[in-house]
Amino acid sequence: MNLNNKDTVPYLSYKRLEEIDFINHGFSTRLGGVSEGIFSSMNLAFNRGDNKDAVVENYHRICDSIGLDFDTLTASAQDHNTFVRVVTCENRGVGITKPRDIQSVDALVTAEKDVTLVTYYADCTPLFFVDTKNKVIALAHAGWRGTVGCIGEKVIRTMTDNFSTNPEDVVCAVGPAISKCCYEVYEACAKQFYDLKDLDNSKFIFPKKNNKYMIDLLETNKQILIRAGVPESNITVSDLCTKCNSDLLWSHRATGGKRGTMCAMMCIKE
Repeated sequence: MNLNNKDTVPYLSYKRLEEIDFINHGFSTRLGGVSEGIFSSMNLAFNRGDNKDAVVENYHRICDSIGLDFDTLTASAQDHNTFVRVVTCENRGVGITKPRDIQSVDALVTAEKDVTLVTYYADCTPLFFVDTKNKVIALAHAGWRGTVGCIGEKVIRTMTDNFSTNPEDVVCAVGPAISKCCYEVYEACAKQFYDLKDLDNSKFIFPKKNNKYMIDLLETNKQILIRAGVPESNITVSDLCTKCNSDLLWSHRATGGKRGTMCAMMCIKE
């Protein structure tokens, strides 16, 4: 990944996605905003107790840095489920300047230009999707529940059903997120990863002592995307762990929940 505008309003981007000329994308950091206290300084969540005016200013700053139009933003309404919403120009402003009109949306899909998708993170896994043939894009929030619920596969299905997407034409990016070095879970959670079918769980579940396990969310999501028909060569996985890099990125575990929130953002620009 590239770290852009690191001396002003930093954001991350994927080199592979930058090669696709009809999209613009970025992933915010915890730096470059105006929020204070535990939200210092780039917090993009309205629902964590931060000053609303500061959050709005943060959106303007990150949009200017990435090169996005603030008035085109369309946000998710995440609750760790797997509902995928297709959005259009009519949905611009939802979750930003307009109230949320649906209370459970963990993935967004659009085929319209000038609609900027916005999804939220602070350890969970962002998934970027670009149908390079039909010019369709999507973002998904994959926490552990969304991951075992195979939200990545559901996004591919939504793109196929609504826009005739062929999974072989889809380019995906996974992360940044909390990585296997830091993501420890108990047996009840690990069991749901073991229950995933037709995946090589030896690559994403690592047993420890005392009924604890290390889980690789990024690898799990990668395998789910491959199972959905996306070629492995079309999938890029971030090597940035949010907890290990908590000076740059918001991490729920690193901060004990006293934190701000980052965004993945993407739009079709032409």
